[in-house]
Amino acid sequence: MDFSKLDGLVPAVVQDEISNEVLMVGFMNQDAWRSTRESGYVTFFSRTRQKLWMKGETSGNRLLVRSVLIDCDEDTVLIKVRREGDGKVCHLNRVSCFVPLEATSK
Repeated sequence: MDFSKLDGLVPAVVQDEISNEVLMVGFMNQDAWRSTRESGYVTFFSRTRQKLWMKGETSGNRLLVRSVLIDCDEDTVLIKVRREGDGKVCHLNRVSCFVPLEATSK
């Protein structure tokens, strides 16, 4: 992975392995990338808290890595996952952080 762009971060797109629904996007630094590969669970780097966080570490809605794809520039990663817990990935208590534009207030 090329961590030389975006201040040492790479975007990480998380997708459900069965439905192919995009669940969320986060950022990884080298430590988050290493932790994800070693633990088998998606770990991000929080830009606001400036620390690592494993998705679902408190809620139980962890993301088990099933496969990883890296883009041609090696600066973005697509992680296909199996959702654990109740499957709600979004902090707004939804399965996905993504909703149709017409469903938003903007």
